[in-house]
Amino acid sequence: MTQRQAMETWVGVFVVIGLAAFGVLALKVGNLSSADVADAYQIEARFDNIGGLKVRSRVTLSGVRIGRVKEIYVDSNDYRAVVILDIAGRYANLPADSTAVIQTAGILGEQYVALDPGGDESFLKDGDQIMLTQSALVLEDLIGKFLYNKSDSGEGK
Repeated sequence: MTQRQAMETWVGVFVVIGLAAFGVLALKVGNLSSADVADAYQIEARFDNIGGLKVRSRVTLSGVRIGRVKEIYVDSNDYRAVVILDIAGRYANLPADSTAVIQTAGILGEQYVALDPGGDESFLKDGDQIMLTQSALVLEDLIGKFLYNKSDSGEGK
């Protein structure tokens, strides 16, 4: 093998490694690396505003991923967002009075559902609904309220 062929081989190896690394990064950023949840059961949560929550967003308990968002739709009766959560079967002991909050993580602003366990002795089962929910905080709404309050306080003086 000539020196030129050896150089071309090494360049090819580095290109393949770079493409593989790019693929892994794309899966991590796209939240697709572990989209399935083993032995899952489904629970439902209703929110007034889900912000940028998406299907396959993570569901956490104390910061640990325990599931994924399976489905999102609007209820035609009360016009609230219904979020169906796939929870891993090994977390079948979530108290029935647990709460669900849409939170934002990281610099990219990825939104996810954080569950906070309650103190009830009965547990959520497949098909149950989380009754206590807190919608996403929308930054634009907060800025608008702040600016509106500032203009009101400055106008009267």
